Amino acid sequence: MVRVNTHEAKTRLSELLAAVEDRDEQVLICRNGKPVAELRRVRATTDPFKTDPKLAAVKFYEDPVAPLTTDDWPDPDAWPGVQAQPRKRRR
Repeated sequence: MVRVNTHEAKTRLSELLAAVEDRDEQVLICRNGKPVAELRRVRATTDPFKTDPKLAAVKFYEDPVAPLTTDDWPDPDAWPGVQAQPRKRRR
C-alpha cells in the first residue's frame, strides 16, 4: 500500500491511477499524516437485472404482485382459535 499526502496525490494523480489500474496497488491519501481516503481498484460487479440461468425456466402465469380479491382471502371462521376482526366496509 502506497501512502501519499494530499499535495502529492494531486501532483501524481495520473501516475497513482496507473499504479492502481496496472499493478492493483492501493493508495492511502493522508492529510497531516492521518488517512482520509483510499484509492483502489473497483471490483467487477454483476448486473442485478440479469436473469439467473437457474430461474430461466420459471414462468409466471399470473401477476405475482397483483392485489388479492376478497374471494382470494381465507375465511377467518375457518381458523380455529382465531377471533375474526370486523371487516371495514369500502366506500
